[in-house]
Amino acid sequence: MKSLFGNYLPLAMNAIEKCSFPLSFLAYEGADIDSWRSTTRAKVMELLSYQADPCPMQARVDRSYVKDGLVVEHVSYDQPFGPRTEGILLYPSERTGKLPAVVALHDHGGFKYFGKEKLVELDDEPEIMREFKQAAYEGSSWATKLAKRGYVVFVPDVFLWGSRKTDVESVPEEYVLPVLREAPGSRAYIEAYNRFAGEYESMVAKTLFLAGTTWTGIMAYEDRRAVDYLLTRPEVDGDRIGCGGLSGGGLRTIYLAGLDDRIKCAVCVGFMSTNREVVAHRIQRHTWMMHVPHLSSYLDMPDILSLSGPHAVMVQYDIDDPLWTIEGQEESDRKLKAIYEKMGAGDRYRGLFYPGPHKFDNQMQEDAFRWLDQWLFNDGNTAR
Repeated sequence: MKSLFGNYLPLAMNAIEKCSFPLSFLAYEGADIDSWRSTTRAKVMELLSYQADPCPMQARVDRSYVKDGLVVEHVSYDQPFGPRTEGILLYPSERTGKLPAVVALHDHGGFKYFGKEKLVELDDEPEIMREFKQAAYEGSSWATKLAKRGYVVFVPDVFLWGSRKTDVESVPEEYVLPVLREAPGSRAYIEAYNRFAGEYESMVAKTLFLAGTTWTGIMAYEDRRAVDYLLTRPEVDGDRIGCGGLSGGGLRTIYLAGLDDRIKCAVCVGFMSTNREVVAHRIQRHTWMMHVPHLSSYLDMPDILSLSGPHAVMVQYDIDDPLWTIEGQEESDRKLKAIYEKMGAGDRYRGLFYPGPHKFDNQMQEDAFRWLDQWLFNDGNTAR
């Protein structure tokens, strides 16, 4: 099979083969998990290279209503840069005491015009959104489904999606003419915006790298800030917070669960492989938002997620996923099992393989929800 790196692929493979992942827990010779986690997280944060300026959240509820037994709140809060983050908070209208909470992390999907809307059941959804949900989620709005099980669920937009997307009026006209020619909000406008945003990714990455920071670092910061917001809510039990998401949401899960001890249970869907397999066979399939210079010198992709250990982690793999080789997925599963066994927490990792392409379908959602139930509702006992 020919490589996009052409005759220089051996150079890249030689480099990745030399990566011994010295900060992996499998290489750790001590007995103190907390010490390993602290040292390794510090290195990851160093390489993410994003230190946000202090910024009061100034959160507010912009709109609230009750729909099908759920309180639905459209909320917003400030970031150190750019427009306010908008998110949707859902929780049962009838509740007793504080509830477990989940940060539902939307995907990449080549669809940046919307973010949070991909996961929530809303009135008057455009047809293009219904089509997207059918392809990625078997037609389900999984954040709404999860809230109906008794959770507080928070779905925030992340950097460059939805409320945080690039303002086309701020970009030189020559780059956004196809967008500006269409009627704002129309299907043609949304499709043109998504094409522009996809083509714009290399400019985003180059700008951030040369500025001394990373897209991944900004993403990870914003997702930790979403947890900060949850902890301001009186409905939330701060000791029972989880997270999860598909694809780009799976990437976000890796970093949020791996870097934030407040996350007690995570479900990573459709985003797990070894770096070697990505370099060799799947580099063209992936967004710039996953790239952190030099991180492979210390950790493989499964190692980053394992920083959440011994908190509970489920990874859902799609056998026919074009984003990953099956070899990379299976090797990651073996590595995560070995790490959790070494931690003495073998029951807190579960890897599940499903037939079919890149997706988070209804069966996968039900399995994920039962995992969250087990560790957030029942503290490791039998699921509800």
